[in-house]
Amino acid sequence: MPQYPKPDEGSWTEHYRHLGTGDVSYEDCVSPEFYEDERRAVFERAWLNVGRVEDVPRNGSYVTREIAVAKTSIIVVRDQEGRVRAFHNLCQHRGNKLVWTDSPFSVTSGSTRAFTCRYHGWRYDLQGACTFVQQESEFFDFDKADHSLSPVHCDVWAGFIFVNLADEPAQTLHEFLGPMISALDGYPFDRLTERYDFTADIACNWKVFADAFQEYYHVPILHPQEATPPARAMTLSMGFEAPHYQLDRPHRMVSTAGVPRRKWPADFQYPIELATRSGLFGPWDEPDLTSDLPADRLRDGELPGVNPGGIDRWQIANYQVFPNLEILIWETGWYLTYRYWPTSHNTHRFEGTLYFAPSRNASDRAARECAVVMFKEFALQDAGTLEGTQQALESPAAVGKRFPLNDQEILVRHLHQAVGEWVGAYRDERTATHA
Repeated sequence: MPQYPKPDEGSWTEHYRHLGTGDVSYEDCVSPEFYEDERRAVFERAWLNVGRVEDVPRNGSYVTREIAVAKTSIIVVRDQEGRVRAFHNLCQHRGNKLVWTDSPFSVTSGSTRAFTCRYHGWRYDLQGACTFVQQESEFFDFDKADHSLSPVHCDVWAGFIFVNLADEPAQTLHEFLGPMISALDGYPFDRLTERYDFTADIACNWKVFADAFQEYYHVPILHPQEATPPARAMTLSMGFEAPHYQLDRPHRMVSTAGVPRRKWPADFQYPIELATRSGLFGPWDEPDLTSDLPADRLRDGELPGVNPGGIDRWQIANYQVFPNLEILIWETGWYLTYRYWPTSHNTHRFEGTLYFAPSRNASDRAARECAVVMFKEFALQDAGTLEGTQQALESPAAVGKRFPLNDQEILVRHLHQAVGEWVGAYRDERTATHA
């Protein structure tokens, strides 16, 4: 099992020597040319999370996903045998969009026994086979078997549905995720099914927003409400650093400790937190999930799950699954996901989803609603600064400039390096092809 440094053993960044410690360019966040290569090198080749199995709960359930960065739309469906499949949302007749309702640009979902094109009535079963063609005899040398829906590589890990848009993925999903992410296999995601979804179109590059959730260096300044007044004074004077960082190929994670808000003195709580027994860190009356946590499974050859650093008073595990998925697990028995979907070199769509155990009564529901409102407030605090960051990065003063990163911004450094490596490999392949 790999060994990871403890905070008293020096620099995290220097432990991962391939990262280097030099200043970092943000050209990858402002260049239209880089974005074009990035979307082909990364988003058309990596495994992308497009939802969870709860999105297609029964045989015949389907949901569409618009993946603007890859210029495509897909259908995710659970077929009559219970297998989750994915197809390009494209009728094989004249290229019409197959599944949509009020707007062809909006996500839609439902349940069906077959997909029928609203233009000419061609029909496809849930395994993608073409089963009906209107006036089939009028076509020339025609065989329906040659006109099945175009499949998309699709696989499921821990209830998360992933697709890969490459003709042939370089790795299976399990190989791509690797041991650090796979160590979460036993986490009871399937028991946390009450969810709240949010989307926002943000005027900054997707990596600029992702960077904000990969370090806690900004927390004492931007989110002072997250600490009690005594702790706030201490962090402002001494700073804050998470006790564990970890890298595994293109993926990364940070884990940290803390005192649950339910244990804070009442004088330091918001009135709404006291009334609902909930807040930014989630409902106080958490479900009993302890026996299911993969952190208790320490078999030979496996990394421990949610707390790989063995942190005392562990509170948060923040997993960044390359390229654009974040899974943030809280000690109090809930989790949230962030997804960053690029729409141009300087815009993206942010998706945030909070997952809780199902409410048992009105008090539970009020607690979840309070946590959701607090989440939106703090997410807006981050988003409010990052559009300004994008504007500044695109100014003449930033042209050619490189920026310093400190030790606890190791995940920021790693993301930009990982994206750069994928883009560099793609550019080398393109050069070799045209040589």
